[in-house]
Amino acid sequence: MTATVNLSLSPLLSTPQQPQSNRSTTTDLIKSCKNLNEIKQLHARFTKQGFNQDPGFLGKLIAKCSEIGSYDSLKYAQTAFDNFCYSEEGLNNTYKFNSLIKGYSLAGLFSDAVLIYARMVLENVEPDGYTFPLVLSACAKDGRFFEGSEIQGLALKWGFGDDVYVLNSLIHLYSECGEVDKARKVFDKMPDRNLVSWTCLICGYARREKAEEAVRLFFEMVEEEGIMPNSVTMVCVISACGKLGGLGLAERVCGYIGKAGLKVNTVMVNALVDMYMKCGSVVKAKRLFEECVDRNLVLYNTILSNYVRHGMVTEALDVLGEMLSCGGPRPDRVTLLSAISASTEMADVFLGKQCHAYILRNGLENWDSIGNAIIDMYMKCGCQEWACRVFHRMSNKTVVSWNSLIAGFLRNGDVEAACRTFNEMPENDIVSWNTIIGGLVQQSMFEDAIHLFRVMQNEGIKADRVTMVSVASACGYLGANDIAKWIYNYIEKYEIHLDMQLSTALIDMFARCGDPPSAMKLFNKMKERDVSAWTAAIGAMAMEGNGKRAVELFYEMLREGVEPDKVVFVAVLTACSHGGLVGEGMEIFRTMKEIRGISPQIVHYGCIVDMLGRAGLLKEAIDIIKNMPMKPNDAVWGAFLAACKMHKNDGMATYAADMISESSPDKAGIHVLLSNIYASGGKWTDVAKVRMSMKERGIKKNPGSSSIEVNGTVHEFTSGDESHPEQTSICLMLEEMKCRVREAGHVPDLTNVMIDVDEQEKEFLLYRHSEKIAMAFGLISTSQGHPIRIVKNLRMCSDCHSFAKLVSKVYERHIIVRDNNRFHFFQRGLCSCGDYW
Repeated sequence: MTATVNLSLSPLLSTPQQPQSNRSTTTDLIKSCKNLNEIKQLHARFTKQGFNQDPGFLGKLIAKCSEIGSYDSLKYAQTAFDNFCYSEEGLNNTYKFNSLIKGYSLAGLFSDAVLIYARMVLENVEPDGYTFPLVLSACAKDGRFFEGSEIQGLALKWGFGDDVYVLNSLIHLYSECGEVDKARKVFDKMPDRNLVSWTCLICGYARREKAEEAVRLFFEMVEEEGIMPNSVTMVCVISACGKLGGLGLAERVCGYIGKAGLKVNTVMVNALVDMYMKCGSVVKAKRLFEECVDRNLVLYNTILSNYVRHGMVTEALDVLGEMLSCGGPRPDRVTLLSAISASTEMADVFLGKQCHAYILRNGLENWDSIGNAIIDMYMKCGCQEWACRVFHRMSNKTVVSWNSLIAGFLRNGDVEAACRTFNEMPENDIVSWNTIIGGLVQQSMFEDAIHLFRVMQNEGIKADRVTMVSVASACGYLGANDIAKWIYNYIEKYEIHLDMQLSTALIDMFARCGDPPSAMKLFNKMKERDVSAWTAAIGAMAMEGNGKRAVELFYEMLREGVEPDKVVFVAVLTACSHGGLVGEGMEIFRTMKEIRGISPQIVHYGCIVDMLGRAGLLKEAIDIIKNMPMKPNDAVWGAFLAACKMHKNDGMATYAADMISESSPDKAGIHVLLSNIYASGGKWTDVAKVRMSMKERGIKKNPGSSSIEVNGTVHEFTSGDESHPEQTSICLMLEEMKCRVREAGHVPDLTNVMIDVDEQEKEFLLYRHSEKIAMAFGLISTSQGHPIRIVKNLRMCSDCHSFAKLVSKVYERHIIVRDNNRFHFFQRGLCSCGDYW
């Protein structure tokens, strides 16, 4: 076969050669080859001239093929290696093995690179100082931690334990495999370190969410060791600064770009833009982006995604428009993910559909992340049908795809579709369970959420921190203390990490379940507390009625330097209201705006109205309402009306009623409260008018209900309910309770019956209030000394309150009642509220 010789090589190849080849000429010829065809031509010529057995030539041939790095060139190199490396001169040529390892690694064929090394070991070819860095690099890029560890042992055996290049490769391997602590041990034991040593470890820390350690190591390198960074070091440490979010620290780090005399290339600009965005310096990031003359797709994607993350959707769309205009880089899937997120943020389904159309035109729809983002966008824009259509057309439905669909259904309130989809999943992960459980909690389906959590345990799936936050929230709303204790024991048993969010959720759970001591015990164990944790603790004291301790906690929080937010002010003002601390409450309310710069919202005004109203300061309360900077809502008027009822001020109540008819005409609770005020005063004509108005407007009163947990099961009762399986025993106990508390001095408060019937009928109805039925069931279902915990959906009436006090005394039981306003802890004939509620 006649070889076709490349013209650029023909003068050299056509010259007759001596039996001994000129090695420098050979090297130059191989180096001048630009592709595999030229290498083949050169190889053929040398073979004809008898130089193919020259080990120097074969080594350089294999190296050049490896350098080209294509599949065909590597295959050719492997063939040459297999055919010629066993000649007398070529046997055990370490250089050839190293070349192949390097070639496979550069081509991304890391398994082949490791196999070549394994063959090298089996054939007893002695490695050199280049072998181990090459094969360790291949292991690092492929995440082959165990193979890398074995290679480390061989490196030590061959005497490369102190070789800086080998040790640098080990640091890189461990860092890439997530074993940063092992990388640090290698680093600390190194007799000599160079810039690469420091850079490998800094980058390892930066990539493994140890940004503080990365920055600390960087300053140790430049300030203590006097080693100046290169561009790779700077990119890694700049990335770490972005994760920490501190602008001052970031500026200090960036000062070393100039000190080291580094040129700011596009890669570094990209890192800087990302860092400044994450540190909140959007102006600097934007200026750097605009001043960069060779912006690439990565840089565009960086600023685009950060704009979306900051909610700067208009700016994001401007960048996208620039990309789509003449001369901009062609958007890829990363760009489209940000664009879809922007349309989701704006709830702009038209923009979302444009993005969807671009994706279809450019064949990007097969990327799982793209499909999932489109599903999420359509769901959040209320286009559930479109989301389902995208999902059903996906060729590869991942677990994330299913989770996105479930989350969308739950967000749109379609619990049935979410549960059906969850049950249809071919496989689910912890995120699937967390999504459905969290969704049920958001839809106030607390018992279903707890039930599903138990199913999850039965299937052997271990919960994580996210699961437990949702479950704790569900348990708190149910007020089920036995379940609360079980949840806490579960967390301890499976060693689920108690971060601030989960600890705060547990504090709130115990507080809502009427167990403030457990809530405060958890709070006191927390090493770090944010404003949410303090809010939960203050709320626990507010629910208990311990306003004084709640206020103490608030000022303790301020002394520790925690900045208060609007929510914590609600908690402490509620505590002041429940504790009758009018002076303290007014002072805290004043400091809100004057000292803390927080403008009171309507919820804060509602707390103040409630506080003043409870204290009987109705004139001051109405003055607050009149001078509010916003229109009072039903919660404000509800608090005021409750105070009017408590202090039997029909005149103020009538005024409030006129105001309510304008501001909250359709709120059931307000109208019921007004009706009750009229009923308490025997104004049955006015009662009839209010109820007729409610009927005409289609407003329905929520029936009073109370629930009690016994042996892990929650039993719910409504007023006058007779459907419970234990109804006969409950009725007998109610009669017994009635007789015993009457002997103890209880006189029924018939003003709590809001219908116009005779006194005997009123007394009968009064003893059928749901909390009394729940108390009776608790007494017959639990052992002596066991606390009775009841959750009521409405405010506890005065008769049930006095009744519960005497039951706690007569039966020597601790009774805890959580109504829609606060907790009541009844013990030995007294209540924690001090009859102030």
